[in-house]
Amino acid sequence: MISSAIEPARFRQVLGHFATGVTVVTTMDGDEPAGFACQSFAALSLDPPLVLFCPARRSRTWPLIERNGRFAVNVLAEGQHRVSTVFGARGTDKFADVGWEPAPSGSPILEDALTWVDCAVETVFEAGDHFVVVGRVTALGEPSNGRPLLFYRGQYTGAAPVKADVLSWAGPDDWL
Repeated sequence: MISSAIEPARFRQVLGHFATGVTVVTTMDGDEPAGFACQSFAALSLDPPLVLFCPARRSRTWPLIERNGRFAVNVLAEGQHRVSTVFGARGTDKFADVGWEPAPSGSPILEDALTWVDCAVETVFEAGDHFVVVGRVTALGEPSNGRPLLFYRGQYTGAAPVKADVLSWAGPDDWL
C-alpha cells in the first residue's frame, strides 16, 4: 500500500538511487552572466528539438532566464564537481573563477563543459515547488570525449564504461 503522506527525506533517499547528470543552466542579465547547477534536465523531443529543465520556485536565476527568454545548458565533465558546487551555492560570484564564452544566444558556455545546448524558452508549467521549463533548441555544441559528472545517492561520481550492447533490445523509436 502506498502512503498518501510521502516524507521529503524518504522521497529524496529513494530517488537518490537514480543517477543524474549535472548541468549548469546559464543566461545573461543585461551584461552580467547568471546561472545555477541543475540535475533536473532531459532531452524531450527530436521534432521539434526540445529539452526541459526544472528550476525551483525560489530560484534566483529562473526569473532572469524567464525575462531573457534564452538559456544555455552546460553538461559538466567528470572533473567539474567544484563548478557544480559553486553554481549550486547562493550569494557567490559564480563566474569569478570560471572561464566562459557566449553561445549564439549570448548565454554563457562554460569552459571545459562536455558540451552545451543553446535554447529559447518555449513553455513553462507549474509543478509543485518547481517549474518545468521546455526549451526549443537553437544551437548545439560539439561533444567532447570526456565523461560526464554524475550525482548519485547524495554525492558526485563519474561514469565507468560498461561493455554491453545495451541498445540491442531497443527499437528505432525507443531513444531520442
